[in-house]
Amino acid sequence: MMILTIFSETLLYLCFSILIGAFLLSLITNSHKPDIKVPKGVMMASIGGIAIFSFVPLLSLIFHLYEDLGFLTTFHSVLFTFEVGKAWIFTYIVANFLFIFVVWIDYRKNPFYAMIGLSITLLLLLALGWASHASSLDQWKGFLTHTAHFTAVCVWVGVLIVTSWFSINHSNWSSFLRWFRPLAMICFTATVLSGLVLMSLVVEFKEYPTSWSISYGQALLIKHLLVIPLIAYAFINSFLIRKRLQLDSTYNPIIWTRAESIVVLLIFSVTAALGQQSPPHDIALTIRTEGVSSLFSSIYRGNIYPDFIVQFSLNVMSLSFFALSFVFLALIILSYVKKLSVIVSFYMCFLFVVSGYLALILSLQ
Repeated sequence: MMILTIFSETLLYLCFSILIGAFLLSLITNSHKPDIKVPKGVMMASIGGIAIFSFVPLLSLIFHLYEDLGFLTTFHSVLFTFEVGKAWIFTYIVANFLFIFVVWIDYRKNPFYAMIGLSITLLLLLALGWASHASSLDQWKGFLTHTAHFTAVCVWVGVLIVTSWFSINHSNWSSFLRWFRPLAMICFTATVLSGLVLMSLVVEFKEYPTSWSISYGQALLIKHLLVIPLIAYAFINSFLIRKRLQLDSTYNPIIWTRAESIVVLLIFSVTAALGQQSPPHDIALTIRTEGVSSLFSSIYRGNIYPDFIVQFSLNVMSLSFFALSFVFLALIILSYVKKLSVIVSFYMCFLFVVSGYLALILSLQ
């Protein structure tokens, strides 16, 4: 069930990104974007996906509780008394309305129609924020922060994915970058700031390294490591490609934006896995009840017990891996400069995450 939930959460994030990206790009004049055509079937599938994939966590909860009360009673209770159930009912109703809207009305012909579609999608996003784990910890702070975080991600990533995978050509790419680059920077800043607030609801910053000993902290660490090569890809697509287009207007940059979008999907997957782990509100208690991460225990060289606290202590081995990680990060950018295959950059990205992970874990004592 956990694998199904992770898979569905990843696709849920993707569905939101496609919808927001498609509606936003419809508000942009044709002279400031490449020719883009998102098939109506993709839009309809994305809307249906939001209704279906957002139900999977409820289904997981129902299967977890039904043995005591029976399936139908538990189903009714979760759906009508739990906040996540009420949020899903709202999501299902709004998603149906949006589905009918997209079927009947061509949002691409009129910016006003695209604005309506975007507004309805934002309602769905609000429902997702209301049902989030952060909202259950601190209702209004968690709800507002999660909503801001996810909105910023979907705006940035949505435009990136739609442009990368649904562009018919790469015309007007320089004009596209002129407005997308500052938008992406604003969204990235908002994502980082809101992400720090969300993280503070689950784990104190001073306990962040210690949280790496449990599965939640491991997933969080890998997610943060993946963000760094994502920034490298963003640098390539925002700055280096713009310079190349000034020299060669026929250059097609889409393959590199697609590479960036694939890294984003990896981060979506890790985020989905993160949601399936027990948050470390009390790391010692989590270690007592669930134990430490097997990956962490296989690498960490110190003693592990419920109340242990780690601290950084650099050594030759960890410094070597830190140096390697910086080399691999530089090679991601160099692979573009040297016009190597984008596959090479993916390999460097993988090696960066591995070496960065080992550098951090081996620095703990």
